[in-house]
Amino acid sequence: MSPKASLSAKDEKFRNFALNDNMWKVVLYVGFPLALYQSLNQFFKIFDSMMAAHISANSVSAVAYLSQINLTLSALGGGLAIGSSLKISEAYGAGDFELVKKRVSSLFAMCAILGAVILIILIPAAPQFLKLAKTPESFIAEGTQYFRLELVGMVISFFNNVYIAIERARGNSKRILHLNMGVIALKLTMTALFVYVLKAGINMISIATIISQCFLLAAAIINLNQKDNAFGFSAQSISLKPLVTKPMITLSIPVIIEKMAFSFGKVIINSMSTVYSALTVGALGISNNIGGITTMPQMGFQEGGSAIISQSMGAGKPKRALKAFGCILVINIIIGAVLMSFSLLFLNQISALFAGSDKEFGKMISSIYRYEAYGAIPLGINSSVLALLYGFGKTKITLTINFCRVFIFRVPVLWILQNFTGLGSTSLGLVMAISNTATGLMALIIGFIEIRRICRQYNLAFFQLSFHKKTVSQNESGI
Repeated sequence: MSPKASLSAKDEKFRNFALNDNMWKVVLYVGFPLALYQSLNQFFKIFDSMMAAHISANSVSAVAYLSQINLTLSALGGGLAIGSSLKISEAYGAGDFELVKKRVSSLFAMCAILGAVILIILIPAAPQFLKLAKTPESFIAEGTQYFRLELVGMVISFFNNVYIAIERARGNSKRILHLNMGVIALKLTMTALFVYVLKAGINMISIATIISQCFLLAAAIINLNQKDNAFGFSAQSISLKPLVTKPMITLSIPVIIEKMAFSFGKVIINSMSTVYSALTVGALGISNNIGGITTMPQMGFQEGGSAIISQSMGAGKPKRALKAFGCILVINIIIGAVLMSFSLLFLNQISALFAGSDKEFGKMISSIYRYEAYGAIPLGINSSVLALLYGFGKTKITLTINFCRVFIFRVPVLWILQNFTGLGSTSLGLVMAISNTATGLMALIIGFIEIRRICRQYNLAFFQLSFHKKTVSQNESGI
């Protein structure tokens, strides 16, 4: 017999708010804290890179290279969390709270199995795996133990990603933000202690990550220890039966492939960039981190928006789901324009933070990012369309978009620039601008086609989708 599955007063209140209140208020309430959360994560990565650079330029390049390999693997857990959380949001919107509880509990069980398999296989075979990933020998020598430690941190983050996805589905964006601030404060304090005081190497940077991730895991265990709540974990509710797990896995597989392919594509780009110098990898990684100042807030609204859209569809309100997309699109374009302008205005100062006294390294960072920055607005459009597609369960299309972004618009273009031009390391920035802009245009076209299809399917008037401020009535469902 399954445990009880009911909603707390707070969860019930948010469900009514998300499904009936003004959509601009809903999107900003859910998305703004998530945008701050993603921004803080990005600043954390930037400070981490700065501390690694304090050890040596080779260390920051090793961390940048190995981080991409780690991201490729973490896509397994991250993709599972994203895809499954959308089905949890859908069940939440539909009011099937027993199914919510089963999916929450089963998702944690699947992450435990996945994490155990990764650790058993890859920790003993770390050097061989890094060679297979075309990692430069200098990075393997310095970074094998770092990579092993990162694997441990990554498996802990599997559970944390699931927890964050669950809190996002129930509208607890502020809790996510507050917990993340605690994680970052702990991580940066520990890293600063290890690097600046104890003069430790990059392995201790990873130890700091593990400690901070354990803090978030402890919070997850405490907050999900609610036996009768639909969002609480219960061993009795774990079910690996297809009826429970198949919809989550089916939706997650394209997301996993998409994220692995995207991260693997970055590994390929990093490998190709070593033709200039090993330090070019570090410059590219730093440029990507600076670009993240703009794209990470957009990602926050993407994640929050996809949950809102999925809940609206679970409740049978497709017109409301499309309104959420419109709000997200406007917000992400504004974020892209404003933050891109600021990052370019202060680019020399930002580059100097990473390069220190190495002026050539600073020039390399600036030359790459100066081009990469122009993808901010197209990537805002892309994030908004991805929110729409995730919310409607179109993960196969999101896989296509991100596959094209790397393996059509990026890797082949870089090969052409390397073999037929003399641009040098600047070609890395140019290829980022080309691929990000092309991706934004592709997403825009796909978004237009999908919205037309959705309007036909649910008998909605395409040119009468409004975003005015009114309480939603029953006729807004469009069904």
